[in-house]
Amino acid sequence: MKVNKFIGMAVVAAATLAFAGCGGSSNSGNSSSGTGDTTASLNKLDLGKVTLTVWAPQQNLQPGPNGKSSMKQIEADFKKAHPGVSFKNSVVGEADAGKTVNQDPTAAADVYMYANDQLGALIKSNGVGVQTNTNIISQVKTQNSRVMLDSISQDGKIYGIPYTANTWFMYYNNSMLTKSDVKDFDAMLAKAKIAFPLANSWYFPAFYFGGGGTLYGSKGTDATAGVKFDNPEVTKYLVKLAKNSNYAISTPGLAGDDAGLKAFESGEVAAYFSGTWDGSVIKQKLGSKMSAAQLPTFTLNGKSHQMKSFAGSKAVGWNPSAKVHDGNTKAAQQKAAQVFAAYLGGTQSQLYMYQDYGQIPSDVTLTNNASIKSNPVAAAQFATIANTSVLQPTLDIMNNNFWTPATNFGTNLANGTVTLDNANAQTTAFNNSLNGKTN
Repeated sequence: MKVNKFIGMAVVAAATLAFAGCGGSSNSGNSSSGTGDTTASLNKLDLGKVTLTVWAPQQNLQPGPNGKSSMKQIEADFKKAHPGVSFKNSVVGEADAGKTVNQDPTAAADVYMYANDQLGALIKSNGVGVQTNTNIISQVKTQNSRVMLDSISQDGKIYGIPYTANTWFMYYNNSMLTKSDVKDFDAMLAKAKIAFPLANSWYFPAFYFGGGGTLYGSKGTDATAGVKFDNPEVTKYLVKLAKNSNYAISTPGLAGDDAGLKAFESGEVAAYFSGTWDGSVIKQKLGSKMSAAQLPTFTLNGKSHQMKSFAGSKAVGWNPSAKVHDGNTKAAQQKAAQVFAAYLGGTQSQLYMYQDYGQIPSDVTLTNNASIKSNPVAAAQFATIANTSVLQPTLDIMNNNFWTPATNFGTNLANGTVTLDNANAQTTAFNNSLNGKTN
């Protein structure tokens, strides 16, 4: 399943867990432990009198625990340094922003929040601008891991400010598995039942990446490099996994209908693979028995290989094609849009969004923030992004060539159509389909 299928679910479901980790803290500027001000240099810029239109998801505009919405708080803070800047807000979610901008960039907002898998199309439509300010570029590099930086970059240019990651990792019941157990997928299977979404095209590629596979080159940015999911030993491993008595199927993303999640919550299975969106409900069910971790390794022919999940981001972009309005000059409007986009994706803004509705920041300077550090879901996501993930490509070819054949193959793995006897041929056919070849 594509990453944007989950956008919007994650932050809402994670809120309860995040608040528990916050210890009742409120928005209090940069005084929180582990928080640096990555946007201080932006406050020194003279932006004059400008009106900006800003699109944001509904949750960003709704009041948080302190009675203020994160967006209104961010805009109020920005106006303290730039009193001439005014804002007009509209509700447009990250999953819809790219499609809406691309329909007519001139009618779109100056600043908006988008899912990074829309980046390729946004660049083509000239609906997202390059960050050119050296202070902003420095800010983005300070705040982000390599995967997050790559998620909003093409051809060496930065097109957005990430503010949260989108990936999946592992939840486990710590009364059934130890910290040592969960480092190795095979050790887990030998000890307890494990739920994994084998039929899901967003999840099972983790094993092909672990087995040496690549998707459009080593960085996921070269369409001409094609896909290399051609290791039949991985296919055979997954065929055996599907038949393992300790394996349980799961279907994340199907709200209320995931048998794997229900089995995990009831204690029937010991581990479940998903993302931040399931954190609060799992915490409510398991309480202190809930733990989370980055992905484990698995063994092929006696050698250990690292599972790797897809990772992307949600980011703030500015629109170079937005029409000039409210007496602005084009140069002033675009300068203000670029600066506010960086501010909206800054450290303090990410902290506001975490405190208000539980959205896990992507900013690595916040890993030592007390409330975030004590949140096991946040820790697992940071660790996964840093150690056990690969960039989900933003190339248009993904939509054309990857998701449908991968979903079909995952379904065939789960239902037993792919077998040990035909694994070699099935792997070749699968790899050919991912590269747009007719078998």
